[in-house]
Amino acid sequence: MNLTRRGLLTAGGLTVLLGGLGGLAGCAADPAKKGRPSNETGGDDRAWLMPEEGAAHAATWMSFGVSDDIWGAELAPAARAALVAVANAIAAFEPVKVLVPSGTRPEGLHAGVELFERDVDDLWMRDTGPVFVTAADGAKALGGVDLNFNGWGDKQEHDADAKVASEVCELADVERIRTELVLEGGALEVDGEGTAIITESCVLNDNRNPGWTKREVEEELGRLFGIEKVIWLPGIAGKDITDGHTDFYARFTEPGVIVAARDDDPESYDYAVTRKHLEILKTATDAQGRSLVTHVLPAPTKLRDDYLNDDFAAGYINFYVCNGGVIAPEFGDAEADGFARKTLEGLFPGRTVVQVNIDPIAAGGGGIHCATQQQLKS
Repeated sequence: MNLTRRGLLTAGGLTVLLGGLGGLAGCAADPAKKGRPSNETGGDDRAWLMPEEGAAHAATWMSFGVSDDIWGAELAPAARAALVAVANAIAAFEPVKVLVPSGTRPEGLHAGVELFERDVDDLWMRDTGPVFVTAADGAKALGGVDLNFNGWGDKQEHDADAKVASEVCELADVERIRTELVLEGGALEVDGEGTAIITESCVLNDNRNPGWTKREVEEELGRLFGIEKVIWLPGIAGKDITDGHTDFYARFTEPGVIVAARDDDPESYDYAVTRKHLEILKTATDAQGRSLVTHVLPAPTKLRDDYLNDDFAAGYINFYVCNGGVIAPEFGDAEADGFARKTLEGLFPGRTVVQVNIDPIAAGGGGIHCATQQQLKS
């Protein structure tokens, strides 16, 4: 069973959009411009810092853009209901703000969840939304980094989702920070103290950043997020729509401590990849010179049949940390679910671990982290 995210979703037996022609094809990084980005306000070369996910949140942002065209008429309603379950779980801990297609009000949604009607293509707010950052100089300035979402390398239609980052920045009343780098939030994992974990297969892919070198990427990540050291994982390109996002492979639970995925299915393309990642992580040091303490969360092996398909993302690494809570998946495997819960409870003392059945979202190749984006508290 694959750990990583989705292949090209299909509806009616036909692959839904390969290309994004005329959409954001021009958004890929221009090698002549790289290293010379600008903020929306222009001329501000301020350095920014991305705290770890466990830092205080003002809110969580989500998108309920689950269309029948992309998800299929049978899976789409179930995916919408699973999104409601995730939003309600988070709403017990912090405010939730959701982009919804015009004229819709999801059934069963917690009354306190705030809705904003916007055009959206899909639900993956981690990738389409801005990455919230704070001024590195200690000033009380908040910003949102627009990472030029291009449909995971022009693999899916994204005309509306290309505008989500700027729209959320406007709704949140934060500065929109621009860059020539093309990236998704799911590809970036940080500890808040200068260390990032990133997959080469995604960030150095020509479908996003042709001509960029590791050093150039690292320099831009330093400006945007305060990254001083990148731990590069190879990932794997072309097997899922994301080209191997970090947030299904390895996550920081605190500086110096990570939880990593291990795929135990020898037939899975992630079997060898996750083992290579573990080798790298177990010998890596962070920006502060610390060796990383690595905890492993194996994938479940007993899954419910209701929404099982070839793209089903059966992994526990894609959890979401919110104020006082950790929202994590459960897949119906009592032993694996219980081990994941116990591990997360040990790694996040003082937070309540809430497990949610997200099978319909997993059937689309994603998880809870993919569907959420934290807004920092000022």
